[in-house]
Amino acid sequence: MNKSVIIISCVLFLLIISCTTNPFTGKKDLNFVSNSELFPTAFQQYDEFLTENKVVKGTSQSAMVVSVGQKIKNAAEKYLNAKGYKGYLDGYAWEYNLVQDPAVNAWCMPGGKIVVYTGILPITQNEAGLATVLGHEVAHALVNHGAQRMSASTIQQLGATGVAAATSGQSTTAQQLYQQAYGVTTQYGAMLPFSRKHENEADEIGLILMAIAGYNPEQAIAFWQRMDANSGGSAPPEFLSTHPSSNTRINNIKSQIPNAKAEAAKFGVKF
Repeated sequence: MNKSVIIISCVLFLLIISCTTNPFTGKKDLNFVSNSELFPTAFQQYDEFLTENKVVKGTSQSAMVVSVGQKIKNAAEKYLNAKGYKGYLDGYAWEYNLVQDPAVNAWCMPGGKIVVYTGILPITQNEAGLATVLGHEVAHALVNHGAQRMSASTIQQLGATGVAAATSGQSTTAQQLYQQAYGVTTQYGAMLPFSRKHENEADEIGLILMAIAGYNPEQAIAFWQRMDANSGGSAPPEFLSTHPSSNTRINNIKSQIPNAKAEAAKFGVKF
């Protein structure tokens, strides 16, 4: 096996990750994991997580999580219905829970299962900050980013198997070098950029959702600035990360805000 074969393998991998059309975004992406396959497992894992962690109930903060989450969900339904995708959310089982944990984090599992950690609330500070977070996390679920990552990872593993098979006649050292070359190239040239693309997409869609829900998307800038300050400059270089740098993210959001406001205006929400 020579260098050209490795290059071809990587090019094919990059092409494969943009081989289908997502009905929500209209963009090309990879997803061969159906909701009917993914949702039951996600729901089970969510329920297990809740039993193993302290869920906060009956407080003003937990009520805010539910209230903002429902507003974001309603915004998603309005947006999708207006785009001609009525029924797109069939099978989603929305649930919103606040969990006692100092981690600065929140997530939405496939199918609309949401968790917000108490550790992020001092940074969200208010409903608009929380709407920024939940809009972003819900967007991940709406465009099936989890399924896309699973699909891309499967393709990456299949490629690694192909490299191993193609180099089976080489020395052990040569095989290891080819595997390392494939792994580094696909990780930094495809998988990490793929993940950063998802983050940018979730930011963009999340801004639209929070705006339709009645929250000024300008508030997203202040939230991400607080997140940046909280990191203390400890984030890795962007090209080594699954997430865009704070500067990249904030600049992207600034450019996306006018479109979010324009989309919200279509539903009678103006800022």
